[in-house]
Amino acid sequence: MPDARILVVDDEPSMREVLGIMLRQTGYEVDVADDGDGAVLALKHGLFDLVITDLRMRKTDGLAVLRAAKELSPHTVVLVITAYASTETAVEAMKLGAYDYITKPFKLDAIRATIANALAEERKRLVDENLVLKRQLRNERAADVALGQSRKMQDVFETIHKIADSASTVMITGESGTGKEVVARAIHRESSRHARPFVSVNCGAIPEALMESELFGHVKGAFTGAVANTVGLFAAANGGTLFLDEITEVPHSVQVKLLRAIQEREIRRVGDTRDVKIDVRLIAASNRDLGRAVAGGALREDLFYRLNVIPIHVPPLRDRPEDIPVLVRHFVERISREVGRPVSAASPEALAILERYHWPGNVRELENVVERAIVLGAGAVLDADGLPPDLAAPRGMPSASIDVPPVGIDLERTLEAMEQRYLDAALARAGGVQTRAAELLGLSFRQFRYKLAKYGQRLLRAGKDPDA
Repeated sequence: MPDARILVVDDEPSMREVLGIMLRQTGYEVDVADDGDGAVLALKHGLFDLVITDLRMRKTDGLAVLRAAKELSPHTVVLVITAYASTETAVEAMKLGAYDYITKPFKLDAIRATIANALAEERKRLVDENLVLKRQLRNERAADVALGQSRKMQDVFETIHKIADSASTVMITGESGTGKEVVARAIHRESSRHARPFVSVNCGAIPEALMESELFGHVKGAFTGAVANTVGLFAAANGGTLFLDEITEVPHSVQVKLLRAIQEREIRRVGDTRDVKIDVRLIAASNRDLGRAVAGGALREDLFYRLNVIPIHVPPLRDRPEDIPVLVRHFVERISREVGRPVSAASPEALAILERYHWPGNVRELENVVERAIVLGAGAVLDADGLPPDLAAPRGMPSASIDVPPVGIDLERTLEAMEQRYLDAALARAGGVQTRAAELLGLSFRQFRYKLAKYGQRLLRAGKDPDA
């Protein structure tokens, strides 16, 4: 860690000079203080990776410097040096958080090694702590979609639980913002691979020319700019899970190699002549109609069947409105904690508006709306006034060409015919679910049932084309 910043504290100029020269020659950035008061002042105005302090100094001693360092910057490593060693002072220094206690005279090589070890251990501890925090954050965010009481989401949860420990490939479909990656992470988290890497990549964000190298890696000199060997995402996920989002964006030339990697469980880096065995659980996702993607040539049919062993469809938020209060409650609790705002809940008026909205951006849009309302709001309750105006605005009427023929029309029969067509279309769009069809038309369930009885409508089979 040669880029570390070190503070040397000693009232002996010769000791400050010797340590300063040695540390600078090693590559560290060095500040010095000639007494404890100067050291405390330096700690208040600067960040240091390590402090080396003499124990006995005039006025403010080394133990006071140690206390100040741990109070002002808990992650700073402190080494205490003294010519007057005793068991009592050593124990006290270690209790206060000193990394080590070194007696004078000491060898420069020995203290150099101690410093290197101390910084390396602290760097590892910070990395490990960061990984734990990231894992906790992922688990919290994984709950964003995994919260729901709707039957459709319960079906998704049951599927995740059943397939988690399988090695079979999974294809997750759903609109943008529904939480396909969250579902993939949930599968990984419940599997026996949970302690191994989860590697996620958006295939649409990788330039086509670099796709093969990103996925499978390359050897030095394989192409212009390949100045070193790279392992690739498959190798990085070895033993764990590789999530390929927007799978239809992978070019055909790479789809062939992806198919081989799935079949043979081995990869070959660009420019290499050897195959490397891999152990990766593959999960793919797309927001496109995969049948059309295969028919249109965007996705190879053989690759589709290899990926689509276990299909999971994440329903859009508009198809599970009963989950909105649960998600809102979760978002309010998490986001208010993250931004430091004491917001406890959404008001009934705000919740009613959120439940009526059709959410084209799905769960991601709901999260953004809740965050905006919390950040811009001032009260302890998320109120309707903090919501974007377009959420409460009535949906616009669809545009239509209107013409009255010279012979005139029967307006009542014409309006009744239009009403029947909208009932048919809403039922088809809702897959035959009357409550959802009523919501699509802005009607109460009772009004909708009345109109069905009036026109003698029958439930349409799910999936019928509403424009037919």
